[in-house]
Amino acid sequence: MSKEEKHRPPFAVAQPERRTADEALLESVQELETIGKDSWRVFRIMGEFVEGFEEMANVGPAVSIFGSARTAESDPQYQLCVETARILGAAGFGIITGGGPGMMEAANKGAREAGACSVGCNIELPFEQFSNPWLDVSIDFSYFFVRKTMFVKYAEAFVIFPGGFGTMDELFEALTLIQTRKVRHFPVVLMGKAYWQGLYDWIVSTMQAEGKIGPDDHALLLLTDDPEQCRDHILVAYEERLAEVAASYVRNPGPRS
Repeated sequence: MSKEEKHRPPFAVAQPERRTADEALLESVQELETIGKDSWRVFRIMGEFVEGFEEMANVGPAVSIFGSARTAESDPQYQLCVETARILGAAGFGIITGGGPGMMEAANKGAREAGACSVGCNIELPFEQFSNPWLDVSIDFSYFFVRKTMFVKYAEAFVIFPGGFGTMDELFEALTLIQTRKVRHFPVVLMGKAYWQGLYDWIVSTMQAEGKIGPDDHALLLLTDDPEQCRDHILVAYEERLAEVAASYVRNPGPRS
């Protein structure tokens, strides 16, 4: 495939749907033959983790940015995403996205403008999704859960721009990990108050009011339209994490596993 073909707009030409690795993995098990195949898929999943870890190992401190693949370049939110990624990149953070068009493209473009590492973790879909042209590191994944591990493991924070179901999935995945203390000092920033205010208000007025989340859990989210506020919020948490790591080494100076 030529470079031009790889980066052409993903929705310009209708593509026939195909069966993906995720679909095959999640289908109902009804035959003994399928049960055997499931066991062997473990090796493919393991290989995908290994490849992801090797490719991402040298990215350095980074921020994962999410948002709709359907956002047009003319949308003001696209331009806000470029600026936010540029400011984060200038602060020393690499930028990790899903590698596709829309907000992902905007974030990778901003990273390039700042001279920061620009990473795309693409995913196999029933329809073709082409990588955007602003990537320094591009990794293709077959399994959503492997890809989602990379988004969290190699990021210091999530920045969430307006998006659909996939964006919501990443948002609540992060909040679950933070709430259950699987990750610490991990800010989640919602960029675009007009888009996110209704969801935030519902979290407070319904989820929190009915005791479905803790009384302070709404504070896990920062709503803003200001890229500099976003950067400063992430820098504070990053410095806190570094200080905690340094303190743990002082208390336990022995070799680490």
